[in-house]
Amino acid sequence: MSNSDNTVQPSPFQSMSEEERIHFTRNIIALLDDWKVADSDQIRLLGVADETRRRQVRSWRQGSSFLPDEPRVVEYIDHLLGIEDALRTSNPCNYSAGSTWMNRVNNRFGNRTPLAAMLEDGITSIVAVRIHLDCAYDWHIDTQQN
Repeated sequence: MSNSDNTVQPSPFQSMSEEERIHFTRNIIALLDDWKVADSDQIRLLGVADETRRRQVRSWRQGSSFLPDEPRVVEYIDHLLGIEDALRTSNPCNYSAGSTWMNRVNNRFGNRTPLAAMLEDGITSIVAVRIHLDCAYDWHIDTQQN
C-alpha cells in the first residue's frame, strides 16, 4: 500500500497476532463468499500468486492458515474492504444488498457486473468499483493528482 509520496505503508498484518491474522483472513473470505465469489476467483480478487490452489481458500476459510503478508495482497484487500464499507454505508439496513449490487449488471462497467469487471480487469476495475461507490476515496485520489 502506498501513500501520496509513493512510500510503502507498513503492512497491517505486522501488528497482528497469528490468531488475529487467522480471524482477519476468515472475515475476508466470508466477505467474498457473501458476494458469491468462487474459490478460484477469490484467489484472483485477493491478488495472491496465480499458482495458488483452490484448496488454499478452504484452508483460509477454515482458519488453518492466513493470507500472505505481501504488498500486492495488502493493496487488494484494502480496496475490497473499502468496497465493502461503501456498500454497507449505502445499504445499512439490508445486509444482502451489497452482494446483489456486486452481481447485477451495471453499464458503468461495460454492461458487466462489478464482480465480473473486477475479475476480468484486475486491480484497475477493483479501484474503479471502489471509486464508483466511495466518493470520499474518489476525492482523495483526485486531490493527489492535482
